[in-house]
Amino acid sequence: MSEPGKTSVDLNRLKIDRDLKRSSSKGWKTFLSVTVFIIAVIAGWFLWSKNRVEAVTVTEVRQAKGRQQSPVLNASGYVTPRQRATVAAKITGRVTELFVEEGMEVEKGQVLARLDSTDAKQELEVARAEAAAAEAAVAEIKINRDEAERNLQRLQTLFEKGMVSEQERDTARTTLESLKARIESALKQTEAAEARVRVYAQNLDNYTIRAPFGGIVVSKDAQIGEMISPVSAGGGYTRTGIATIVDMDSLEIEVDINESYIARVTVGQRVTATLDAYPEWKIPASVRTVIPTADRQKATVKVRIIFDALDPKILPDMGVKVAFLEEEEQNIDADEPKLEVRSSAVLRDSDRAYVYVYDGGVIERREIGTGESKNDVTEILSGLIAGDKVVDNPSVRLKDGMKVKVN
Repeated sequence: MSEPGKTSVDLNRLKIDRDLKRSSSKGWKTFLSVTVFIIAVIAGWFLWSKNRVEAVTVTEVRQAKGRQQSPVLNASGYVTPRQRATVAAKITGRVTELFVEEGMEVEKGQVLARLDSTDAKQELEVARAEAAAAEAAVAEIKINRDEAERNLQRLQTLFEKGMVSEQERDTARTTLESLKARIESALKQTEAAEARVRVYAQNLDNYTIRAPFGGIVVSKDAQIGEMISPVSAGGGYTRTGIATIVDMDSLEIEVDINESYIARVTVGQRVTATLDAYPEWKIPASVRTVIPTADRQKATVKVRIIFDALDPKILPDMGVKVAFLEEEEQNIDADEPKLEVRSSAVLRDSDRAYVYVYDGGVIERREIGTGESKNDVTEILSGLIAGDKVVDNPSVRLKDGMKVKVN
């Protein structure tokens, strides 16, 4: 029984809520699991980033050349031969034989074609017969002259003995002189007949078409049975040439330079040529001549450039781009040769320059001394040696000592 003035407490009604205890325990476990997961992710990312291998491109440090050339003028033109000829006949005739095909190599004097020469052969035979007749006439007159000389000698002897008259002796002398004059005339006729033989022989030879120089046949312009003429006649039915020949040893470059820039071009100047067909092939060349006249309409001056060495891949009428080079002498100590590297490999931080040197799969950040930068190349004064490999176009993710692999 409770005492008066005090509150009665029923201890039997006090108890622990077991559901609340289990809920609290589950929350702590979830918190710990999430925390462990986050720590594991961070540790994994750290290990992955530490062991990750970056892919890079490397370039090599090379020794600078004693003479550097830079382009002062660019132009475009075509490959043209100094010797190109469309071979034709001197006379008009029909093609009966043809001995050429495109791409065939020919030599100087080689027969390319023959025309119908029937009439020319007959004319030559007539001329030869006339020449033979003239020679026979000379021989006949010479026989008569010899006889007249003997007759004159006999009459001279008889005249001295008083057996013939002076008139008979003078008649014999006149006959001899006449025969000698006839011989001179006959000899001139013989020479004329022989000259006609040579003319008709040359005329006959004109029906044979030969190569004027050695080269390559680049175009076959006629066929057997077609008419050939040295002048255009008969519309499209008469050809003016048999074939076109190019002397491949005479190939050169022809470009038109704006007259405002022609002062930058000199004879003998070095040139780098690039064919449109082979854009990666840099061909060394030099200026052969500057044509001493300008095109009034285009305001250009023609320049001819010769290749240092010809190549079978260089063909007539190919498009070509040329860069006229300016030579600059640089003082280079033979004991301390200058080095150079691609400018894209050099990084700068304020007034300092550095590169990432690649060595055995690991990169090293190295500070370097640099000189002049020109044409995407930077001069190296210190920090590197020839043959060192450095990272080209380095990424901002690169760090000193990082493992990398080369693309």
